[in-house]
Amino acid sequence: MLKGISPAISPELLKILCEMGHGDEIVLADAHFPGHSVNHRAIRADGVAIDTLLRGIVPLFELDSYAPPLIMMAAVPGDELDPQVERRYRYALFPDGDGPEIQRIDRFAFYDRAKSAFAVVMTGEIAKYGNIILKKGVTPAFEG
Repeated sequence: MLKGISPAISPELLKILCEMGHGDEIVLADAHFPGHSVNHRAIRADGVAIDTLLRGIVPLFELDSYAPPLIMMAAVPGDELDPQVERRYRYALFPDGDGPEIQRIDRFAFYDRAKSAFAVVMTGEIAKYGNIILKKGVTPAFEG
C-alpha cells in the first residue's frame, strides 16, 4: 500500500496511469463492454464501480485542458440514458460541481476510441451506458 492512493487503484492500473502521456486516453468500461476484444491492453477491476475508480484516479491524473477530456457513449436511437450515471461520475470527479462537460459520442465512435485508447479498464460497473473515456492532460510541475 502507498499513502494517499485509493485501495481501488491496483498496482497494474497505477502503472498504466503513470505510463500514459499527454493526450492518451483510458477507458473505464462497464462490465458489459467488450474491452478485451477492442484493445490489447485490457486490465481488470472486477467488483469496483466506475465512480469509485474516478475518485481514486482524479488526485493522480490531470485531465486534458486542450480537448474534451471526458467522453461517454450516447444512447442508441430508441434507448434512454439514466441521468444518475453521469451525475455520479461528475460528482466523483468534481465534488464542488466545477468541471468540463462530458461529451457524448455514438456507440461505434466510442468503440473506435476504445480501440486506440492507451488501455481499457474492465470494471464491475453494471449501469447501462456506464463507460467513460478520460483524456490525460499535462501533469503540473512538481514543486518540492
